[in-house]
Amino acid sequence: MDLDLHGDISVRKLSIGNEGAPLLVIDNVIDKADTLVDYAADSVFSPMGRFYPGIRVVAPIAYQQFLVFKLRKQFLDCLGAQDGTLRLTMCHYSLVTTPADQLAAPQRMPHVDSLASTGLAMIHYLFKADLGGTSFYRHRKTGFEYIDESRSEAYFRSLQAEDLRPEALGPGYINGDTALFEQVAKQDGVFNRMLVYRRNSLHSGCIAADFVPDPNPRTGRLSINSFIDLL
Repeated sequence: MDLDLHGDISVRKLSIGNEGAPLLVIDNVIDKADTLVDYAADSVFSPMGRFYPGIRVVAPIAYQQFLVFKLRKQFLDCLGAQDGTLRLTMCHYSLVTTPADQLAAPQRMPHVDSLASTGLAMIHYLFKADLGGTSFYRHRKTGFEYIDESRSEAYFRSLQAEDLRPEALGPGYINGDTALFEQVAKQDGVFNRMLVYRRNSLHSGCIAADFVPDPNPRTGRLSINSFIDLL
C-alpha cells in the first residue's frame, strides 16, 4: 500500500472552548482514501479494551508510517513544538457497534485518553454517510475542558460526588449538553477528514439517538484512531 498526501489537503487551526486547547481539522488528508476502506473490509475486527464501544483492528504499517512522516509538521504544530521525536503508540481501525442501551456509564460521557499534554489523538473519518463526528466538552462543576496531572484528583473526586448511574447520565451516547457537561466545540464526521487534538481534552463521539450499529466497514461508522507522543 502506497499512501501520500492528497493534492487538495486543507489544514485549519482552531481552538477549543474557553481554555483554548489546540484542534486541527485536516480535510482531504490522504490520496485514494478508499484504499483504506478496502483494507478494513478485508480485516478481522474484534473487541479491544473496556471503554471503546465497538470493535477494532490494527491499521496497516503503511498508514502508520504515513502519519509519522507525512504529517510530522502538523503534529508538532499542534503540540506547540519546533522539533522532537514523535512515537506512534496506537493506530487502530475502529467501528462503533455497541447499541445505546448497552453502554456502560463511562461510555455515556466525555473522556480523556491520557493526562499528558505532550500526547496527541487523531481520528480519521472513513465513512460517507451522516454518522456523526466528534465533540469537546466542559465539565460544569469544575469548569475543566482538559484534565492534566494537576487537575485529575479534583476532577475525579468531583465526578465521584455526582450521579453517574446510566439512567441519570442519559439513555445512550452523549451528543450535546447534559446536566454534567457542556458541549464547547463540535466537528462533523466527513469522509477523509482528520481531527488532531491533545489527548487530555474532554471529548466524545457525536452519535445520534437513532444511530444503528453496523459492523460492516464499508457502511458502518469506520474511522482510524491513533495516538502519538512527543518524546
